[in-house]
Amino acid sequence: MSQEEKGKAKAEQAKGKLKETAGRLVGNERLTAEGRTEAATGDARQAKEKIKDVFKR
Repeated sequence: MSQEEKGKAKAEQAKGKLKETAGRLVGNERLTAEGRTEAATGDARQAKEKIKDVFKR
């Protein structure tokens, strides 16, 4: 997995979880949903990179 893409995926996951938690704390459903979406995008990016690694070997 390229380090740059791996870093982006981890950052996106962390940012999403932070937004989701903040949204829950203040009762903002929109912010919670945005956080879930960002975390899912980070998960997908990480899965894509893992698949690319498998085929490189």
